[in-house]
Amino acid sequence: MPDIFSADLSRRRFLRHAAATAGTTALFSAIGASFPAGAFAQGTGPETTKAILGFIALTDAAPLIVAKEKGFFDKHGMPDVEVTKQSSWGTTRDNLVLGSAGSGIDGAHILTPMPYLMTAGKVTQNGQPLPMAILARLNLNGQGISVGKAYADLKVGLDSSVLRETFAQKKAAGAPAKVAVTFPGGTHDLWMRYWLAAGGIDPDSDVETIVVPPPQMVANMKVGTMDAFCVGEPWNAQLVEQGIGYTAFTTGELWSKHPEKSFAMRADWVEKHPKAALALVMAVQEAAQWADDMANKDELADILGMRAWFNVKPADIGPRMKGVIDYGNGRDVADSPHFMKFWQDDASYPFKSHDAWFVTEDIRWGNLDASTDIKAMVEQVNREDLWREAAKALGVSAIPASTSRGKETFFDGKVFDPEDPAAYLASLAITRTA
Repeated sequence: MPDIFSADLSRRRFLRHAAATAGTTALFSAIGASFPAGAFAQGTGPETTKAILGFIALTDAAPLIVAKEKGFFDKHGMPDVEVTKQSSWGTTRDNLVLGSAGSGIDGAHILTPMPYLMTAGKVTQNGQPLPMAILARLNLNGQGISVGKAYADLKVGLDSSVLRETFAQKKAAGAPAKVAVTFPGGTHDLWMRYWLAAGGIDPDSDVETIVVPPPQMVANMKVGTMDAFCVGEPWNAQLVEQGIGYTAFTTGELWSKHPEKSFAMRADWVEKHPKAALALVMAVQEAAQWADDMANKDELADILGMRAWFNVKPADIGPRMKGVIDYGNGRDVADSPHFMKFWQDDASYPFKSHDAWFVTEDIRWGNLDASTDIKAMVEQVNREDLWREAAKALGVSAIPASTSRGKETFFDGKVFDPEDPAAYLASLAITRTA
């Protein structure tokens, strides 16, 4: 078992968690479970009114951006929150390592596996662990895998095997196909790998995987840097709009109602500021509810499209958020059930079972040690308890009864049982764990 799960560290984590929980309990005893408009009782407000949060120009950052633009951070006693644009997921990681005390950031809109990889010290400099805490999920669905127009005749969709022969020919000619993802071991990397492997294409030996920041995907496809990419919106839509390629499928078709980005903070920040962390979660929950209202989608697209945020035409953002998808290959869907969700279907709640899948997949591809204690790691990083406290304070009635959504079934029929990750790994034909 990795050192980060040693008994001594586990004991200290438990004590820290107990202290934070005690602080949260005391807070709610003081302010009551139904205080008005998110206001704290006198003398029980957040320990700080400031937090610096990072985001990447992706539609699933909406809850953080809306919380800032619509005043939800202010409402919950956090008027000095800054939401700052990051150029890449690597930059997000580096700035989290620095923390705001080092001119970095305290938390972020982030790829769900990243807090686990950072906590384990797998993607940080010198392998130095940075304990992280996932406080909320930001969305379900809403990503896509797109291919260049050179593959129009193959009509690429969920079945990646249609690319196998072409990719084999490119490899034999000494110019292997390139597939782009946004961060090694991140969600887009895992979606791309799952899709390729399901069609018999080994993502490590049959193609070359490159890392490209989300806002640079379209430009790189335009100049022929890659053959396919996996990224969130609005970049798949922009690819279609510019006539450079088409969307093979949206990731909700690969795994219906799949979890995607998370709102995570440095664990030491949460431990030092438990009331402020709770206030941030409440603001993000209210923002998610606002963003999920179809009546607000056009305004949301206008907000996200602003120069300060994405600097993208609202017309390239709004339709896919509503389930209106032009795939760019003659396929048009007016009411896709796989549109991005911020609140409905428990989109905001960070199920531990979902985090277990991400950890398991990173074990599958060698990003985490095969000996990793999946349950222990999820227990360390996932702070769904704070999400529950925040939801109760807001008067949310639909709070999941369990930390598990149960078994999950993928497009190819594979089933992930969070109670038996080993059986899932054993069912996979292409894996690095064998």
